Amino acid sequence: MKNWKYLLMTTMVGSALALGACGNASTSETTETPAAETEKPQEETAVLEGKVAGDGSSTVAPIMEAIVEEYAAVQNKVQVTVGVSGTGGGFEKFIAGSTDFANASRPIKDEEKEKLAAAGIDFTEFKVAYDGLSLVVNKDNTWVDSLTVEDLKKMWVEDGSVKKWSDINPEWPDEEIVFYSPGTDSGTYDYFDEVVLDEADLVKTATLSEDDNVLVQGVQGDKNAIGYFGYAYYLANKDTLKVVKVEGVEPTNETIESGEYSPLSRPLFVYVKNSAVKENPATYDFMKYTLENAGDMAEAVGYVKLPDADYDKGLADLEGLK
Repeated sequence: MKNWKYLLMTTMVGSALALGACGNASTSETTETPAAETEKPQEETAVLEGKVAGDGSSTVAPIMEAIVEEYAAVQNKVQVTVGVSGTGGGFEKFIAGSTDFANASRPIKDEEKEKLAAAGIDFTEFKVAYDGLSLVVNKDNTWVDSLTVEDLKKMWVEDGSVKKWSDINPEWPDEEIVFYSPGTDSGTYDYFDEVVLDEADLVKTATLSEDDNVLVQGVQGDKNAIGYFGYAYYLANKDTLKVVKVEGVEPTNETIESGEYSPLSRPLFVYVKNSAVKENPATYDFMKYTLENAGDMAEAVGYVKLPDADYDKGLADLEGLK
């Protein structure tokens, strides 16, 4: 999934070619420029040292992992660690004061805000990308192409029955459906719970995991399986999974950004502790780098970038915290 390296290398090569072209053009000039004008010092990035810690959503993780890796090449004396314990788990650590930022695939809940206030932690919300929560089935599933939200509710809500494909459509196999879902600490679970389950109980036979790769492997290994997770995880495994349309719409960059892929399009967030930005130059610098590069990194790993105005607003908000 780390194809952001290719994008960055392409950019670097293009820049090198452009510089080379400029250099060749300058050799044809006969007028000499005074040394005082040519020897302008190059702007250098200030070297920082420090530690920055974050935790949270497995959905946001691919974006942050890409950013952390590239940031290390810019500030190799800043140690950035990012755990993946799910959105809820990330907020727990954020509330406990053990992290500087929390990655989230849903907005922060009121009760989490209250706990942060009680702990004396002020925070700022930043949007970093769009995601389209993707329903997938096994490649050998030839009968499912599209499901409605009502179909999903009938399948995924616990009602005491054994769920079979034929319950959804009599023409489908009389086989039991095998379910794979993010765990209850996941923001993806919370979002699915809100827009599909309507806060009813998830089917009890579902296999739950905070690790989206476990869900991917589960669906890959069973013809009767269905699962859901972030769009990037589908794209990374699209050769071995089949995506299901929802209300007749397939998740794509265009349908996610436009909101046509409804109701499963959603923004992704990073929540930052204000005091960490003010007191730790490394935290400010890393968050600035994150907002400056989140759009490109989101696209590189399989999500959808926000409009530039959103990133500009985020940078202005960050600057206001200093």
